[in-house]
Amino acid sequence: MFDILIVGGGMVGASLAVALKPLKLKIGLIEAFNFGVAEQPSYDDRSIALSYGSSRIYQGMGLWEKLRAGVESIQHIHISDRGHFGATRLEATQEKVPALGYVVESRVLGKLLYEELTQDANIELIVPAKVFAVTQDADSVQVSIERDGVVDSVQTRLLVVSDGANSAVRDMLGIAATRREYHQTALIANVTTAEPHQQRAYERFTPNGPLALLPLTEGRYSLVWTHRDEDVAATMALDDAAFLRKLQAEFGYRQGEFVRVGQRATYPLVLQKAVREVAGRAVVIGNSSHALHPVAGQGLNLGLRDVATLADLLAEAARHGTDPGDATLLADYEQRRQPDYQAVVQYTDTLVRIFSNDFAPLGHARAGGLLAVDRVPALRHWITQQSMGLRHRQARLSRGLGLQV
Repeated sequence: MFDILIVGGGMVGASLAVALKPLKLKIGLIEAFNFGVAEQPSYDDRSIALSYGSSRIYQGMGLWEKLRAGVESIQHIHISDRGHFGATRLEATQEKVPALGYVVESRVLGKLLYEELTQDANIELIVPAKVFAVTQDADSVQVSIERDGVVDSVQTRLLVVSDGANSAVRDMLGIAATRREYHQTALIANVTTAEPHQQRAYERFTPNGPLALLPLTEGRYSLVWTHRDEDVAATMALDDAAFLRKLQAEFGYRQGEFVRVGQRATYPLVLQKAVREVAGRAVVIGNSSHALHPVAGQGLNLGLRDVATLADLLAEAARHGTDPGDATLLADYEQRRQPDYQAVVQYTDTLVRIFSNDFAPLGHARAGGLLAVDRVPALRHWITQQSMGLRHRQARLSRGLGLQV
């Protein structure tokens, strides 16, 4: 019998397992694919944007110093609207923080989390394994799995579901999810510009959707370029030289010429939200609960705040000898997370709807809004605090503090 069983070993699920290590609970982590990260770095390594708030969560987990050497900080953010006058500039120095955020390669973060998972005797990795049924009674959750062709069953007092936006386990629990199609596709790649990035990020809004450049190590940028669904295939079909010319025309020359692009990939953009987070002794977190448009880079960071809040409550339960699957604990978790969910969903969805629009009068209003944010300190502070993940109730990990055990 596990105290806590986590389904999904991605960044959120693995981070939760690592966060709970100080509690000395029996934890299981089910993942459909073998863990393991390529040792050799590649120009094309995919990257993750971590808010300043997320860096504090990893600090509270005792991981930040180990991770720091592999991240690039964001000191400046430049926000603009293609074809319209006006821009907003956010600065770390204005907020008196060491950075507005950080960019880290998925490989680097994944390798660190895997090392932490394998160094604790209280964590059992059930990998690779697939969940095909979930049943509950008053005292436990029974999870049926298939591993290496063998069918088995494990029990847990609390089931945490973090197996992605298309969560099969969420469906098994009978938790529905609302879904809104943006009819947009994100094209991602790493690119290099003639001018050094100097830890500056860009969010440039276009009629087709936002275009973001995030500073990476080794002078690279991580590109997230939103296209209308019907247009992305043509861009993907371009050779590198033509691709860079098209990107240059869309972004401009603020960073000089684009001189290199790596491998490209795409994924469709949707807004998806579980109608509830709790079903009996099970709770859904991360993308299983909420999948967002990548504008403003809020998705993973929202999931890490799930981790911080749930870890805080489970630490309190452990101190008092309370059942980790206690209904009151899970109801408290769900209630605490709602204001953050509502604010972030509204924030990202509003940005997409306002800025992915070529209606001329709206363009002038957007320009005025960007100028206002740039020139009104209180408004700029609100936007920056939202981007850094600092606007809502802060769990101990979110304040950079270790769990109370």
